[in-house]
Amino acid sequence: MSTLSDFTAALAAGTIRVIDLTNTLSASTPALRLPEPFANLIDFSLEQVSEYDEPGPFWKHSNIHTGEHIGTHLDAPVHWISGRAGHDVSEIPPARLVGPAVVIDKSAEVAANSDFLLEIEDLLAWEAEHGVLPENGWLLFRTGWDVYSDDEDEFLNADETGSHTPGISAAAAEWLATERSISGFGVETVGIDAGRGAELDPPFPAHYHLLGHDKYGITSLQNLAELPATGAVLVVAPLPIVGGSGSPARVFALVSDPA
Repeated sequence: MSTLSDFTAALAAGTIRVIDLTNTLSASTPALRLPEPFANLIDFSLEQVSEYDEPGPFWKHSNIHTGEHIGTHLDAPVHWISGRAGHDVSEIPPARLVGPAVVIDKSAEVAANSDFLLEIEDLLAWEAEHGVLPENGWLLFRTGWDVYSDDEDEFLNADETGSHTPGISAAAAEWLATERSISGFGVETVGIDAGRGAELDPPFPAHYHLLGHDKYGITSLQNLAELPATGAVLVVAPLPIVGGSGSPARVFALVSDPA
């Protein structure tokens, strides 16, 4: 128990810092907008049931209405056709939702090209500097896109040709899915694929390859600029929705700061 005691003592002393990577969840939280004929999820909303009044004189409570993939959320394998025989969100082993987090920072490249795609060469270059991606770890893709998280138009960055947001190439998505034993891939954008991911082969390759190989996605992350390239621990806490293809999630990073 000494390890856990040391951990809680470090939290109390502030030498381990908890960083919230989660976007707030409200009716204005940006969400994916699929073109016709595809159906979209409902936006998040609260339905007030009582607020210290006749229906509930001592309490306030509400019903929530939301799609599974709204705001900062987890993608489970069953979200995609390639993972249809895999875990739903309630079946993901808890140990896969806590693990080392590493950050690859391509915010400068994305500032110059909103359609930037992460390639295998980028991942290998990162590993040459920092070591092999950790087993049961999370690769977090920093693009600087979280600055747009309060403005849906800027966040989706769409024009007549579609949405222009960064992502990962088909080759790199397949490499991550098959060549590294990570738990998942996290992004600051609305989905784990690029805005123009439908044009790749296969379409939406991050979803296809990662979810098809029992790896998970996290979207709409915040504050990745506060994390080191290596050394953080990620905690992902989705709702355990039976049959769920995903869930809004609270996501924390634990970072060790010098005493």
